[in-house]
Amino acid sequence: MKLKNKADAETQREIDALCLGTKIRKLRHRRSLTLQEVSDLTGLSKSLLSQIENDASAPPIPTLIRIGRALGVKISYFFREKSTSQRISVVRRHARQATEKLPHNRPDNLGYHYVSLAHPIIDQHMEPFWVQFEPREERDTAYYQHPGEEFIFVQEGRLEFEGADQTIVVEPGDSLYFKSSIPHMIKNIGKNTASAIAVLYASEE
Repeated sequence: MKLKNKADAETQREIDALCLGTKIRKLRHRRSLTLQEVSDLTGLSKSLLSQIENDASAPPIPTLIRIGRALGVKISYFFREKSTSQRISVVRRHARQATEKLPHNRPDNLGYHYVSLAHPIIDQHMEPFWVQFEPREERDTAYYQHPGEEFIFVQEGRLEFEGADQTIVVEPGDSLYFKSSIPHMIKNIGKNTASAIAVLYASEE
C-alpha cells in the first residue's frame, strides 16, 4: 500500500509496527486453520485475508473484530506489544497507537482513522478508540455489521448514522448508542475532518 505524504507515511509506520498481518497469520496457524476455513468463518474472501496477512491491506476495525472472533481472540489482541496482566491502563497522548488509515485514492477508502485508548490491557470487554472521520463521497461509503454494541460521542464535526431504516445526524456533544449487529454506516457529512470517542463491545454471540 503506497502512501504519498509525510502524515500518511508516519501512519503507515505505526501500522507496520503493529504487525497485524503477522499476528493474524501466526494465530491462524496455531489454530490449525486454512485461509479457506477463516474465510468461511468470517465471510471475508481468501484474497482479502491473504492481503491482510501479507500487510498489503490494512483491515478496518469491523474486519479485525470478525477475524478475531473466528480465531478466538478479542480485538485488543492485535494491538498489544507483549503479554501483560495489567489491570489499569493509562495511555498518554504521545503513546496512543494508530490502528488504521486508508488514503483517499484507494477504491476501498473508508476514511476512518482509529487510535486505541486502552491498548496495554488485553482482556477488556470494551474497546475505546479516538476516531477521526474524513469527508467522503457517497460512493465511498460501506455498511458493516458484527456482534456487539457501539457507543459514539462526537467531539468535532457532523456525522450521519444510517441503520435500522433510520438516518440520524449527530453533532459535537451528541452521543449515539446502537446494536452493531444491525447493518450500519457512519459517515462525515461536513467539509472538515470530524472526531469522536468510540467504544466498541464485541460480544461472543
